[in-house]
Amino acid sequence: MNARHESILNHARSRWLWFSLALSLTCLIAYAWHSPSVPPNGGTWLGYTLGTIAGLLILWLMLFGLRKRSYSGSSSLRGWLSAHIYLGTTLILIALLHAGFQVGWNLHTFFLILMLLVIFSGFFGVYCYLRYPTLMTRNRDSATRSAMLEEIAELDQNALALADGIDPKVHSIVLRSIQNTRLGGGVLTQLRARDDSDAALAGIRAALEAREKNNQAAGGAKSGQTIFAMVDFLASGTNDRQAEALRKLIDLLSRKKALASKVARDIQYQALMEIWLYFHVPLSFATVAGLIAHVVSVFFYW
Repeated sequence: MNARHESILNHARSRWLWFSLALSLTCLIAYAWHSPSVPPNGGTWLGYTLGTIAGLLILWLMLFGLRKRSYSGSSSLRGWLSAHIYLGTTLILIALLHAGFQVGWNLHTFFLILMLLVIFSGFFGVYCYLRYPTLMTRNRDSATRSAMLEEIAELDQNALALADGIDPKVHSIVLRSIQNTRLGGGVLTQLRARDDSDAALAGIRAALEAREKNNQAAGGAKSGQTIFAMVDFLASGTNDRQAEALRKLIDLLSRKKALASKVARDIQYQALMEIWLYFHVPLSFATVAGLIAHVVSVFFYW
């Protein structure tokens, strides 16, 4: 299979899926075969064995952050990520078998909850990495974000030049719209994918509607519903050159709106791909701290 089209879930012919299934099956067989004189729990020899495996898995999974920086974009990184996903999922079963499916209001259950939060936040991360890169590629339509931003800047300059020859009020509307256009910003702004790039079109529409009302008050007819119909209707109040410039300006602003919406969606998709890490990474370190507390309490205070 071509590496470029290989999913992290079926990397190397799903090697880590099969390894994780084999590990899970081995642990289940050992748990079913084990017959302690007390109810299954973490204090039996099998409980200690499974606990050791689970603890080592947690520490190994934490190494992925370091490996991610060392192997960025390589096949080795995909292999580590595939192992990270499948072994992290297997950790749920091993931890529950280690505890003998016994939970209570104590430090050990708190540690288990932390670990589960890390794993399930990781599931959301997998969903993001499988879904949003495809949406980003489709949204960009073979263009890069920097190229789209450069085109928006060029459209802004051309729009200002056209507005300068139409009317000072139109020029003011376009300039204010450029100054108020915000792409990116805070986390909530990125997630909402708002760009406010249609302010100029709204302003010009409002100005044209005001002129149309004045024409109607003077006994004129009513124009069509679209902004281009309004331009055609009001062309008699301006010279042909201004009317043509206004049509071109509206076309430029419409193109800018479409591009700005694409950039805003691109930023939104990237934010969705990254925001889960603000939960996953701190919870991962909290889980390691919980692991240490769990081990210390078992060997020194249990």
